[in-house]
Amino acid sequence: MKNFSMLAKTFKGLEQVLAQELIELGANDVLIERRAVSFKGDKALLYRANLCLRTALRVLVKLKSERLKLKGEKRKPEDQIYDLVRSIEWSNYMTVDNTFAIDATVYSELFHNSLFVTYRVKDAIVDYWNEKTGKRPNVNTENPDIRVNLHVGNEQVTISLDSSGESLHKRGYRVATTEAPISEVLAAGMLLMAGWKGESDFYDPMCGSGTLLIEAALIARNIAPGIFRKSFAFEKWPDFDADLWSDIYNDDSREREFTHKIYGSDASFFAIRQATKNVKSAGVQKDVQLKQIRMEEISNLKSQISNTSPLVMLNPPYGERLKSNKEMEDLYGAIGTTLKHQFAGATAWIISSNAEAMKQIGLKPSKKYRLLNGELDCQFNQYELFLGKRNEAHFNSRL
Repeated sequence: MKNFSMLAKTFKGLEQVLAQELIELGANDVLIERRAVSFKGDKALLYRANLCLRTALRVLVKLKSERLKLKGEKRKPEDQIYDLVRSIEWSNYMTVDNTFAIDATVYSELFHNSLFVTYRVKDAIVDYWNEKTGKRPNVNTENPDIRVNLHVGNEQVTISLDSSGESLHKRGYRVATTEAPISEVLAAGMLLMAGWKGESDFYDPMCGSGTLLIEAALIARNIAPGIFRKSFAFEKWPDFDADLWSDIYNDDSREREFTHKIYGSDASFFAIRQATKNVKSAGVQKDVQLKQIRMEEISNLKSQISNTSPLVMLNPPYGERLKSNKEMEDLYGAIGTTLKHQFAGATAWIISSNAEAMKQIGLKPSKKYRLLNGELDCQFNQYELFLGKRNEAHFNSRL
């Protein structure tokens, strides 16, 4: 099969993880970009990327890319974009009876109104079909057959087709939610950054609706995250290969055994109820154990967790809603105390946008990363929970 250029989009801070995922899938010419990774591959890789990538938000197929001409060019920049889009042989990618929509991302001082640029792209596609067939395709912004992606970065213009449809973070297993749940893509990215492969127990003491627990189970068993989705945009494309897609979708040869356990707890009965629904929806209930328990009572649960140094990961409240600074400081202080006393010898990871509250944990991070949770700039810190004093642990490890 012929190779072509693609782009996988992701959250800020997850580019390196996504690049590694693509390399493991067999992608060629992998290159990290701003909140994205470009690569090359064939149709089979396109299908696998949508099904298997854990840290991608969507996968785009590049159609044309061109740099706008500014000097000695009579055409306005928006007219150059129109001509670029108009030159694409759209009959290779859609029919006049297909509906379409345009997603535009414009980072350029050349355009003061990105909506106007979007209209010019729409006009170019409509004019192509009007000239070719005498008919006009319809725009459908809610559920289009074909989604066209326009990206303008300074003077560089790229036109792509969105092969994913709905954002890939919408796995399809989440049937219940709590307030401000973490994105599935961000959760998977955090786990991969932490080196999680299912080689120990895992514990989330503030599990909310269970996203970290479910993503941990899917990674541990190497189950494709897109297996729960009802459809992908590429299934509506004229060149869709149903047999190839069936072979890829039904191939479970990459799945593996998981011999450890994933534990989740939360002080909220409502959160545990919602998490239970989601865990069951994802089909990982045999791997995940849930319990309603307060932070100061975790010692009662700790006795059930194996002695193989579990990976502990938390997404605590950030204090963006209502909680006072004192409440947040007390909460993060309790987190630090619990980690030190109950999980000595383990590794913990915590994400939060509340830098001041993070200081109350009372532990020195061994690694620090910057991630975005929605619009919030967050710290994602690793803590090595040494047995005894840190210096003693370091000395003993060298013996």
